[in-house]
Amino acid sequence: MDIKQLINDDDAVSPVIGVILMVAITVILAAVIASFVLGLGDQAQQTTPQASFSFDYEKDSGASNDGYLDITHDGGDSISTEEVYIRGSGVNTTDKWSNIGSSTATSGEVKAGNSLTLDASNDYDIRVVYESQEGDNSATLSKDSGPQA
Repeated sequence: MDIKQLINDDDAVSPVIGVILMVAITVILAAVIASFVLGLGDQAQQTTPQASFSFDYEKDSGASNDGYLDITHDGGDSISTEEVYIRGSGVNTTDKWSNIGSSTATSGEVKAGNSLTLDASNDYDIRVVYESQEGDNSATLSKDSGPQA
């Protein structure tokens, strides 16, 4: 047995490393392609918008316990009026932002500065809720309660 030939003989190393690299590349490519084919790549992009809302309740000057509630988008992401809902009790309507008539959102989006005025009792308890049009994602963006709630 020739020791010099054994030390210089590296024929088996290159094919083994080559096969391992080809298998690794194939597995990575298969995982990436499968994630897009199965739609997993799209789910990472569906996030809940970040927006802040303020609430301002003013009691009606009459003797009743009713008043007006102004909901204002203070900042953050713009959201389609079809995806913002008012939910809760003590207000005259709980519906999509787009279906409530006293909104200042004119471009089909609720964005900073837009407001909504509702008739509300002094014990209202409401939430501003985001629901995606596909219906697979929802979150409460903001909530408020009246002075007597």
